[in-house]
Amino acid sequence: MAASLKVAIPKERRAYERRVAATPETVKKLAGLGFAVTVEAGAGMASHYLDDAYRAAGATIARDEAATLRDAALVLKVQRPLNKAEGADEIALIPRGAILVGLLDPLGHPAQAAAYASAGVTAMAMELVPRISRAQSMDALSSQSNLAGYKAVLDAADEFGRAVPLMMTAAGTVAPAKVFVLGAGVAGLQAIATARRLGAVVSATDVRAATREQVESLGATFIAPADAVDAAAKTGYAKELDKDQAAKQAAVVAEQLKKQDIAITTALIPGRKAPVLITRDMIAGMKPGSVIVDLAVEHGGNVEGSKAGEIVEVNGVRIVGHINVPSRLAVDASALYARNLVNFLTPLADKAGGLKINWDDEIVKGATLTRDGAVVHDLLKKA
Repeated sequence: MAASLKVAIPKERRAYERRVAATPETVKKLAGLGFAVTVEAGAGMASHYLDDAYRAAGATIARDEAATLRDAALVLKVQRPLNKAEGADEIALIPRGAILVGLLDPLGHPAQAAAYASAGVTAMAMELVPRISRAQSMDALSSQSNLAGYKAVLDAADEFGRAVPLMMTAAGTVAPAKVFVLGAGVAGLQAIATARRLGAVVSATDVRAATREQVESLGATFIAPADAVDAAAKTGYAKELDKDQAAKQAAVVAEQLKKQDIAITTALIPGRKAPVLITRDMIAGMKPGSVIVDLAVEHGGNVEGSKAGEIVEVNGVRIVGHINVPSRLAVDASALYARNLVNFLTPLADKAGGLKINWDDEIVKGATLTRDGAVVHDLLKKA
């Protein structure tokens, strides 16, 4: 009988990263698929998954990253591995012929795909799993964005100098906070729902017409120009507005911000710098003590003046720019992401401890960056 395929779970080494690519729960599921799982010592410590729990689930604990990756056929990570220019060369530790699966940010770092190809690594990016019905349980972008939207509201409330809900007391009434969410994707919708649960009065905007119904179903007010056009792209993301429509949208946003206490921006365009939604002039029109949370700060930012990893104050408005927001909820973020990975791998397992991959499958083809020493993804070829 052939030996079980080795699955390696190394510790994440990028700054601000507390997540891990497997939990004790998913180790059991991977073992159920016939895989032999090796977890690097301390890999789950930052997200409160201890080595003893991994052992009890059936994993082998390796002393360091080199031992974890040695002879691995499948490497599961949260973020892309470090390269030589960044210090520790994690790519060099991955065995030639192994499959690497993770949130590899291929459109943000297209050159790294060439490094995977040169190393003989088959790389698969969870961000590029197509958004089709049978891949919903594999959608890591959604699972992580959901948590980011929730946490953004809590971070805003933490920086806000007032209470969020309506409070009626003997000493007087506290008015509810007004929250404005810019972008009604997964993160934005969760931010709306969370702000509503906290008792805020919520409004939201998006350039995609289909989001109106979703926003209103959560009890928020949808804000848009009277003659707004639908700017939804075929991918489901928003496409760029023409100059006239962009000016009208900006005017509506500027007017709305004057009345708000909290604003949360969530707009991202894959492979491109995040669009600026809130300018310095708009910030100047906001009330002192207002708070903005920029969830796109790592990708250039939706807010002029936001800084990655910092909370800055401009004209009395606090702008929150936390890095890697899902990682700030590392326990749940790890659990959801690890399940995404198991759901991605389950159709690829042959139940005998190996893999049987249909490279022409829509999901596999959409996620695969490199194979057989070459960059194979169309988006990266163009890049």
